[in-house]
Amino acid sequence: MGGVNQRVASVLVAAIVAGAGGIDLRAEGSEITCKKEEFEAVVEATATSLRDLNAKNRPEFQEKLRQLKDKRKWSHDEFVAKATPFVRDDKTTVYDKTTDELLSAISSMGQMGAESESPDCAVLLELRARMKALVDTQTAKWSYMFGKLDAELSK
Repeated sequence: MGGVNQRVASVLVAAIVAGAGGIDLRAEGSEITCKKEEFEAVVEATATSLRDLNAKNRPEFQEKLRQLKDKRKWSHDEFVAKATPFVRDDKTTVYDKTTDELLSAISSMGQMGAESESPDCAVLLELRARMKALVDTQTAKWSYMFGKLDAELSK
């Protein structure tokens, strides 16, 4: 998951740039304005959520993997081979693909926002939606992996 987290951080920084195109962004034909600080707040809140999610789940997940290793009396080499399906399978691959697609879309939005002379506030709304979907996807992935591991530990 380290590579995904590094990509998330890079894209979140790029998303900040989306708001840097102007301080007072107006949606066409609207009095609604968007400020750079709003873009930054969305990005920061998402980055914090992802960091917190990983900080909360990673140690507990690793401990449960160790419990499984001990329960099954696996050697280190057996553990490496037999633990892999708990972190990487067809379903986690789908979660990772969704994460990559969201990161790509967020990155594109950031680039478009940075290059636009008068970005639309709709970009902020879409950015919020994509960021929420990113956190939701990572939350679902953790839940899925814990479910598999808990089921195996209860055998």
